[in-house]
Amino acid sequence: MKTNTISGMQNSRFFSRRLKLSMASMLLVTQPLLADVAYVSNEKDDTLSVIDLDTYEVTATLNVGQRPRGIILSKDQSKLYICASDSDTVQVMDLATHQIIKELPSGEDPEQFALHPNNRHLYISNEDDALATVVDTETNEVLAQIDVGVEPEGMAVSPDGKIAVNTSETTNMVHWIDTESMQLVDNTLVDQRPRHAEFSKDSKVLWVSSEIGATVSVIDVATRQISHKIDFKIRGVHPDKVQPVGIKLSDDGQYAFVALGPANHVAVIDTATYEVIDYILVGRRVWHMAFNADQSLLLTTNGISGDVSIIDIAKMKAIKSVKVGRYPWGVVVKTTEAKTK
Repeated sequence: MKTNTISGMQNSRFFSRRLKLSMASMLLVTQPLLADVAYVSNEKDDTLSVIDLDTYEVTATLNVGQRPRGIILSKDQSKLYICASDSDTVQVMDLATHQIIKELPSGEDPEQFALHPNNRHLYISNEDDALATVVDTETNEVLAQIDVGVEPEGMAVSPDGKIAVNTSETTNMVHWIDTESMQLVDNTLVDQRPRHAEFSKDSKVLWVSSEIGATVSVIDVATRQISHKIDFKIRGVHPDKVQPVGIKLSDDGQYAFVALGPANHVAVIDTATYEVIDYILVGRRVWHMAFNADQSLLLTTNGISGDVSIIDIAKMKAIKSVKVGRYPWGVVVKTTEAKTK
């Protein structure tokens, strides 16, 4: 009897395990498979390249307005906003159909922009007009045009939605805009030709690259004062080629990645010490960057070589180069439901 009882218990456990495995398999089958797709703006071709990040292949080339540069996703990833700089407009693409569904009144020569966390207010830098334009993406209404410095370039909105910043290339300043009043409230002087601005996830720190100054300024948002300044030295690369442009911060707060332009490298900075801990070789004239969904990969646009480098974050090494159009500029990554075979 005892043996039979043990055998019965073993059979019971066996069938229980089989049932659990079967249920787990059913869940895996029924849950949607997700895939990452990258969109890259090709400045000289007036196109976007679409890259499947499972296969690292370009799956489509989409015609858009003239000289596309800055591109960003809506918060729900259903729309793509495109700075068509020479068309003097911001185009809105429906990502379900890849069709341009409308154009927004952006002001002249839009280059970069940032979307407020409310998913409605788009802050746009107008390089030729020394203005930042604020547009309601739902009503198409221009809410404000804010005087900033000469040749405005970078644009960012803090994750808490309280502050927008613009960088002006010729004035060499960061301009602080109160998003409630849509008024300029302060300016911070940085090194020559500030390009890109990026807030930390907690909205407490702002990182700003200075292309000609060859530095990155780390600014305390509460005081609007520079707390750290970082420079770069790459063995075998002339200092004149070190021109910081794009910046990406990892969600875990551990790393800052800085694209160094004609130096053809991405710098890796430890955000705890503000020390450069690595330089990653990529394509020629690296410009802007984007993470995939789980931040295991970092994509860089390389203007002169006309490709996208894909960096494996765990290895801190570029593992793939994907040929796109001429002068790739901006890049974003959308997570989408994969098609089952």
